[in-house]
Amino acid sequence: MTERIHRHLFTASVILVGLNLRPILASIGPLLDSIQRDTGLNDSAASLLTTLPVIMMGVCLLATTPLRKTIGDRQGILLGIALIFLACLARIWWPGGAPLLLTAAIGGIGIAIVQALMPLAIRRNAGGAAASVMGFYSTAIMGGALIASMASPWLSEKWHWPSTLGFWALPAILGIIAWLIGGDRSEPERIVAQPGIYRHRRAWALLIFFGLGTGAYTLVLAWLPPFFTQLGWSAQAAGNILGALTAAEVVAGIGVSFLVSHSRDRRPALFAALALLLAGMVMLALSPLTLAWPAALAAGLGIGALFPLSLIVALDHGEGSQVAGVILGFVQGGGYILAASLPFAAGVLRQNLADLTPAWWLMAALCLVLGALALRFRPSDRISTQF
Repeated sequence: MTERIHRHLFTASVILVGLNLRPILASIGPLLDSIQRDTGLNDSAASLLTTLPVIMMGVCLLATTPLRKTIGDRQGILLGIALIFLACLARIWWPGGAPLLLTAAIGGIGIAIVQALMPLAIRRNAGGAAASVMGFYSTAIMGGALIASMASPWLSEKWHWPSTLGFWALPAILGIIAWLIGGDRSEPERIVAQPGIYRHRRAWALLIFFGLGTGAYTLVLAWLPPFFTQLGWSAQAAGNILGALTAAEVVAGIGVSFLVSHSRDRRPALFAALALLLAGMVMLALSPLTLAWPAALAAGLGIGALFPLSLIVALDHGEGSQVAGVILGFVQGGGYILAASLPFAAGVLRQNLADLTPAWWLMAALCLVLGALALRFRPSDRISTQF
């Protein structure tokens, strides 16, 4: 196999694997009212169907180095996809509230393993195109959410919701096959522990930035459809608004993939993404029915650019794949735990206030915090291997 063919196969396998990292989350929101009705889950407990996988993703990502030492990158990614497959499949036969939470945790572990190891595999296999392949990978993640959010309400009209949730085991099979054919072929690295990153202020700034930015993604993923069904929309229409938002995310992610290599300074792109996200949140808070579609477009473009950019900025700070791996494990691990707090807080607000508008205002305020953090991310900054 020539080097060029391998790189094309590797990129294709990365995309197919990435498509499987969000359907287990994105398929919940459009079906949440039916799930709650049949299982008796209240709003706070129902929010755990999205929050729990994100928490598990964070906890597992903090253990990136031990994970790599134990199972290796190639086998680890394969294991992660297999866990996603099993979690989706189990939902067909065990659809109760407790089994749904258990499969959410299992799926979250699978997602975490892939997300801990894939950026490092990309950095080793993609060479000078690593930033672009990372952009395609991030876009594929959002693309999986788009497909699941739009297809799930339609599938649920033909099947009951447990079968709809279980359907997403099928693309996981494709991801497994793709990774077996075109996955990581690089020589295994000698993995050296890099303790002490938690003492580095810049690492914490990157963690908070990634966590709050990803929190916007998990927030809309979990609660945008229920927000609109509460306003009188049908489940199909609410799924479509989430689909439109996710489609905008994909467009923004593709744009980042093609443009990211043109400048080493990521801050102008970060500020543009945050401005769009802020505009979307304000429109949802002030006039959700009149401005639903412009709000979805603006928020989607902002989130879609912010997610890959935050990963790329974290990669920029590492000198070599070893340091980059430690940084990404810390940033994503703690960041996902932080991100999980936003959909859970929104669930508590909805249960106690019967209104999600304060959640949109909260995210709007956090955009200002993110802007202040982005000012610090100069292209010349690096994190020392000595931490």
